Amino acid sequence: MSNEMIITIFAALAAGLSFAAFAFPFLQKSDKKAKTRSIIEKRRKDLYKKSREGNRVIIKEDNISASENMALFYQFQKLAGSMGEQARSKMLMAGIRNPKAHIKFIISRVALPIVFSVLCYLYLSMIPDDKQYSEIMQLAIFFGVALFGFKLPDILVKNIIIKRQEDINFAFPDALDMMLICVQGGIGLEQTVQRVSEEISEQSIILSEELGILCAEMAMLNDRRKALQDFARRVGSGAGKSFATSLIQAEQYGTSISQAMRVMSDELREMRMAKAEQKAASLPPKLTVPMIVFFLPVLFIIILGPAYITVMATTGG
Repeated sequence: MSNEMIITIFAALAAGLSFAAFAFPFLQKSDKKAKTRSIIEKRRKDLYKKSREGNRVIIKEDNISASENMALFYQFQKLAGSMGEQARSKMLMAGIRNPKAHIKFIISRVALPIVFSVLCYLYLSMIPDDKQYSEIMQLAIFFGVALFGFKLPDILVKNIIIKRQEDINFAFPDALDMMLICVQGGIGLEQTVQRVSEEISEQSIILSEELGILCAEMAMLNDRRKALQDFARRVGSGAGKSFATSLIQAEQYGTSISQAMRVMSDELREMRMAKAEQKAASLPPKLTVPMIVFFLPVLFIIILGPAYITVMATTGG
């Protein structure tokens, strides 16, 4: 094959991939809405299953608590329960809805320091005796490696939570505007949340899933306040908590839901604009180093290059 044919094939492949990357988001619109509906149905089935098995679970828990009458074991169980509840909240805020995810998270925080310490010991044992570290340095290395293994799951989960909260905070004002239009049009709150969860999926699939779960819980649970509190717990961001708190207060004191949504939408939109202005203001200092390292050398070469070539040609260099 000639060079022209190879270049033509690569250009055609690049053009095809560019078109596929451009068209792929438009092909996923129906998939996102279908995914939101499947999440709503799955949550409804889970709530219905829990409501049917509620009596058996209560009886089983009563029997266990009656048999475990030792004070020390009770305190240990209470401590483990609080740790598990905190881990469960983190998993929900990270979008990990597996019922056993918080157990795996706790086990990983215990197992990773041990694994990393064993690997560190194997590495140190392979070092020759004449290049061996001192005992204090070895203890410091073991402590640092164990601490890193203990903090690693928390760091990974926290990064996921931050990204999800940024995505939700960015799309929440638009979702509130759509909710406000639906509520003012006479649509009920549950139908409003379901409709908005389907429409917002094109902009934020994360917010769409959370609103779909909220819709399922509001339809299946008798206590709407509990559903809103669970939504605020799962979202964990300021926008979700403000939304849940405003609706709870509006329902408790009998105030207008549409007015609360309008005020909250304006506040969230102003917060989003302020954050965008803050990022724009911090951009010049961040561009200083790339400009010095990448732009200025090229600019100097372009400006001084012709002069240097002329001087060398004149002097016969």
